Amino acid sequence: MAGVILGAVILIFGGYSVSTYNSLVAKRENVRSRWSQVENQMQRRADLIPNLVNTVRGITRQELEVFTRIAEARAKLLKPDATPQERVQANAQIETLWPQLRVQVLSLAEQYPELRSNETFQRLMDELAGSENRIAVARRDYIQAVQEYNIATSRFPSVLVARLFGFERAEDYFKAAPEATRVPQVQF
Repeated sequence: MAGVILGAVILIFGGYSVSTYNSLVAKRENVRSRWSQVENQMQRRADLIPNLVNTVRGITRQELEVFTRIAEARAKLLKPDATPQERVQANAQIETLWPQLRVQVLSLAEQYPELRSNETFQRLMDELAGSENRIAVARRDYIQAVQEYNIATSRFPSVLVARLFGFERAEDYFKAAPEATRVPQVQF
């Protein structure tokens, strides 16, 4: 009789362990997938920036330092052998410079009416605004996936299975660069 009870307990624990393991794998992959979506949207924005720069340069004939700095950050972001950390740093640089670029471009649009009426410029500004919204949504989804995964790996009794199979806490939630909290000051 004791053998039957022991067998039932082992069977129940084994079934629970398999179920929890599969759930943790799915949550971990969801975190990775959500981060890929964040990177995908950052890539989309990075691809749009050169078009905006060329449109503005072509009309105003002005060289703006922030364009060059964003182009350099974009090059780092797109470097094929860049590590995830280097990509995060390059994106943080773009995040920091982006408000300055927007202010400068909008200021130029006020100074140059032909820029405001340029259809390509308007379309690119709309695309970039849309990209910012997509990035915000992707980040929110990523943060939510990390939260769900971290809760699943921390709650009892799933924490036992998580530790048994080496599931560790997910990387920190998305954090903005410290510079991103400062209001940009633009001077011409």
